[in-house]
Order: sequence, then C-alpha cells, then structure tokens
Amino acid sequence: MPSDSDSRPEETSGALPYESRTIALVGLMGAGKSTVGRRLAEKLGRAFYDSDSEIEKAAGLSVSDIFALHGEADFRRGEHQVLKRLLTLPPHVLATGGGAYLNADTRAMMRERAVTVWLNADLETLWRRVQKRDTRPLLQREDAKSVLTNLLAEREPIYSQADLVVRSKDGPHTNTVNAILKALKTWGPT
Repeated sequence: MPSDSDSRPEETSGALPYESRTIALVGLMGAGKSTVGRRLAEKLGRAFYDSDSEIEKAAGLSVSDIFALHGEADFRRGEHQVLKRLLTLPPHVLATGGGAYLNADTRAMMRERAVTVWLNADLETLWRRVQKRDTRPLLQREDAKSVLTNLLAEREPIYSQADLVVRSKDGPHTNTVNAILKALKTWGPT
C-alpha cells in the first residue's frame, strides 16, 4: 500500500494538473487568442507570449513580410522553432498563430508540453473581428470572407483535437477567460 509520500505532487499540494503546464490557445485568426490570452495570463499571474510577436522579433520582419518574402512554408518552419523554444519556458499562457496547430509535429509537441485550448468562434464572429486589422496575410484578397469560410471548414477537425474546447463569443473577454478557467479545472493529463 503506497504511503502518503508516494502520492503525486498535485494531490498533496492541492494544485490542479494544468498549473504545471503552459496553456496554449489555438484557433483561427480572430478567435481572440491574443486578447483573451493576455487577460488569462494576468488572472493566473503568468507570463504571456504571442507566437506571432515572437516570430517577428526573431525574424526582424512582420508576419505579412515573412509570408510575402519567404512564403508560408518558411514561416511555418520558423513558427515551429519559436514554439519549441517557448514551450521550454516555465508555465505561461501562449497565444499561437492560426495555422500553428495544423502541423502534426507542432501539435504533438504542444500536446506533450502544454494544455491546448481551442477558442472556437463562429464564422460571423471571426469575420467581424478580422476586419478590424489588415495584417492577416491569408486574408489580403478580394474574396477574404470565402477564404475565412474555407479555412474554418478545413481547420475545425484539427482544432477539435485540442485538450479543451471553449466557445469564443462576442461580449466581454472576461467571459471567455472565465470559461477557460472553468474548463481547465476539468483537465487532467492523459
């Protein structure tokens, strides 16, 4: 019979399993990963990282410029390397780019080292939000809403593989933060 000293740290300390892991927000552009992520990090007293911002720092170029000058394939390679580095840091909140979770190797790495949370927003919410910024390389086209519609349909099956799914709706960001916190309490490593 195991003694109390053999029990897992989270059992003896009262800590929840997610507290020892990074919380990685995944989902389509406009889902609120950066905005909600900042607020979530503040609420948890953790550092916040935005992978797109970290990629821009590393490359010395904007995401749009990287896409234009080097193409999406080079961007994704750099994105994987930046995420690999970020996932070695102490537990924090991480907002990932919309396409980061699509790469099987990146997805496996994130699932191993983080709790992945899909911020799932409907098309109309995403469309309203992405129109506020013109820095999204995949939407710099005449048929941007069709592109967004197709991206959502293509990516939903992959995003649904995240550890947790939280709806991202219009309204105060604190609602989404609170929904994530509630979902995190149900998570346990598999």
